[in-house]
Amino acid sequence: MSDDRHEQAGHERVPGRHRSRFPGISSRAYEHPADRSALVALRKLTGFDTVFKALSGLLPERSLKLLFLSDSVRVSDRQFAHLSDMLRDACYILDLEKVPAMYVTQDPKPNAMCIGLDEPVIVVTTGLVELLDEEEMRAVVGHEVGHALSGHSVYRTVLLFLTSLALKVAWIPLGNVAIMAIVTALREWFRKSELSADRAGLLVGQDLRASMRGLMKIAGGNHLHEMNVDAFLEQAEEYEAGGDLRDSVLKILNVLPRSHPFTTIRAAELKKWADSRDFQRIMDGHYPRREEDKDTRVGESFRQSAASYADEVRTSKDPLMKLVSDLADGAGGLGGRVKRGFNGFTGQSPKDGPANGAPAEG
Repeated sequence: MSDDRHEQAGHERVPGRHRSRFPGISSRAYEHPADRSALVALRKLTGFDTVFKALSGLLPERSLKLLFLSDSVRVSDRQFAHLSDMLRDACYILDLEKVPAMYVTQDPKPNAMCIGLDEPVIVVTTGLVELLDEEEMRAVVGHEVGHALSGHSVYRTVLLFLTSLALKVAWIPLGNVAIMAIVTALREWFRKSELSADRAGLLVGQDLRASMRGLMKIAGGNHLHEMNVDAFLEQAEEYEAGGDLRDSVLKILNVLPRSHPFTTIRAAELKKWADSRDFQRIMDGHYPRREEDKDTRVGESFRQSAASYADEVRTSKDPLMKLVSDLADGAGGLGGRVKRGFNGFTGQSPKDGPANGAPAEG
């Protein structure tokens, strides 16, 4: 790994400062275990193959490309040259051989995405370009290149069309309930895939503070002088630990329609990974290689996912996760704990008797 000059797409490029490079790195190196397990579960969902095959043959990818060409600005040496440099650098660092096309589209809402069935296309909004500084933007470009390397663009495109063009896919031989189940599963996977891509962004930018700043700006706008990283991370801890079982249910309901995890949670997850031994090993040059991917078994991913989930349940401060942990440990008094946790739904306090004068159970 080095910061030597390199040749890409006929142009000589030099990273802005020394950054480690990861030749042949497999996306397994940075993919969150929950990302891989959610994707496996998605592929096994009844009806998903039918929808996926149907949409893969019908989605107007050529039309999508023409739309961006006609109504967005393609990043190149002559247009948004600084983004072009970042994109090449990100592909160089993660050793992505073919640099994806990248477009800037007019939209005041800060956003970026990687879509496409045959070839990934990266799209960033003007709102994001205007909001972030160079190092923050570098992490975002690395984030999207991570999506491309992981092959996420295909599923993201299916999700985009199923949610944005739901009325036009009514011909699919599945009921609306089945379609919504697939959309819900796709969203669950995509939220997990964002955690993976955040890690890829950190590998590219190699500046945790910049990654944190970018996430804070997405949450609170361009007011860094009013924000504090430690306080921002404390919000995630308070969100996870606060409330009772009612709040745990509300958290689930709040996140279901979202395509991205809550920003504070993303920041906390990224900080945790940056402090881990796994991240340090990658930075030291010890990571899974693409040439080994063919020898990797699904069972191994399941074991890693199961271990990750068990650790998450064990260490989580969320009341529902604590309950799951207690149940797994065979702790007593769970019935009373569940009753106390959900008493708010009926308006009862823990000391109240049965509602509406109902007789007490023996």
